[in-house]
Amino acid sequence: MPRKPEIESDRLDDAARAGWLYYIAGNTQDEIARKLGVSRQTAQRLVSLAVSQKLIKVRLDHRIGRCIELSERLKDTYGLLMCEVAPADPSSNSDTLGVAEAAAAELERYLISQHPVIAAMGTGRMLRAMAEQISPMDCPQHKVISLVGNIAPDGSASLFDVVSRIGDRVKAPHYPMPLPVIANTVHEKNLLLDQKTLRNVIELAQQADVTFVGVGSVDDNAALLRDGFVRQDEIRALVRAGAVGEITGWAFNGEGQLIDGLTNDRVLSVPLEQPARKKVIGVVMVPARLRAARGALRGKLINGLITNEQMAELLLE
Repeated sequence: MPRKPEIESDRLDDAARAGWLYYIAGNTQDEIARKLGVSRQTAQRLVSLAVSQKLIKVRLDHRIGRCIELSERLKDTYGLLMCEVAPADPSSNSDTLGVAEAAAAELERYLISQHPVIAAMGTGRMLRAMAEQISPMDCPQHKVISLVGNIAPDGSASLFDVVSRIGDRVKAPHYPMPLPVIANTVHEKNLLLDQKTLRNVIELAQQADVTFVGVGSVDDNAALLRDGFVRQDEIRALVRAGAVGEITGWAFNGEGQLIDGLTNDRVLSVPLEQPARKKVIGVVMVPARLRAARGALRGKLINGLITNEQMAELLLE
């Protein structure tokens, strides 16, 4: 009698084949049923399983007219080098749907180049979702650099480490920063950043051809607070100082100006340029981060944007 893992593996094989036949080869479900020797209902279930188990990744190649219009308006309004607006699903509760896929496609446009590229990465849930959408490649000519530490407050590896995930998927040399996001003291920060290996990573990041960052909020729901990098009293102090958002731990106000002192004195991430000289793409779609996204755009902390229709319309109000 076949063991359960073997049965499950065979079913995933069938689902992968059905998904390939449907999405890649363009077969109808009736044709898939005939080719696999199953009923039409089974073929339909196998295709659905392929999607739910992420055996198949679907991307939209045709840019919707409304999305094109919004991206052009955002570029004009904020002086952006690039802008990609993905369709929005009004009924979805996802914080990454559509935008993570669009960001992955943008990064892949750099990775397919035979010319060596340095890509710098922030961290967080959105960029982690983007990393999961990157197609496997063989890119030894490129370098993937972290802008921010990959150590959680308890000393464990961060759940949202992006650089290692991308480096593994595309077989590229990658350079993590074995640091917390924010040091306990200014003295500790100086000691940590004085390490030669870290200086090398920072120098590489500053040479990046393209940079991808998430845009976080500074409020009671801030990722920095939720993930334990800052305390509640530190968030409140930042809010009193006018902070509305953060990029790789660097807090800024509604006009995109970096906050003086407070946690910014202890941030270990690669310093932000203002205005950004090379391409720095912010990837954000959650309406709760509207003030943060608007501040980052106003302050020229980012000069590229990947978002969805809903956030684009809010940014243009």
